[in-house]
Amino acid sequence: MFKEFKEFISKGNVIDLAVGVIIGGAFGKIVTSLVDSIIMPVLGLILGKINFQELKLVLKQSDGVNPELAISYGLFIQNVINFLLIGFVLFLMVKSINKFRKKEEALEAEEKPTLDQELLREIRDILKK
Repeated sequence: MFKEFKEFISKGNVIDLAVGVIIGGAFGKIVTSLVDSIIMPVLGLILGKINFQELKLVLKQSDGVNPELAISYGLFIQNVINFLLIGFVLFLMVKSINKFRKKEEALEAEEKPTLDQELLREIRDILKK
């Protein structure tokens, strides 16, 4: 069982997935920081000095003993913007990677000889012998 587990863990796909998850987590923090620190303050200023983190619908005021009960829809708006930015950046990354792969595939296709060329090379080599 340990041997099978070792094979599973050492496969490239599992390691690639782990690296992707770690980088994705770090990337998410960067985008969250970008949205929280740069985009949302500018957007709030444009919309009339609104702080999105403080936007909420108070259902019940604090009575001193119990805390305030509120729906924080501003945080939801901020998380939606985070999601859209992460999605857009990932879209751009995948698009550029696919463009790079297409160029590589085109180069490989040019280098690979056709069946006719291979047959002619074989005939040439036989005639040389």
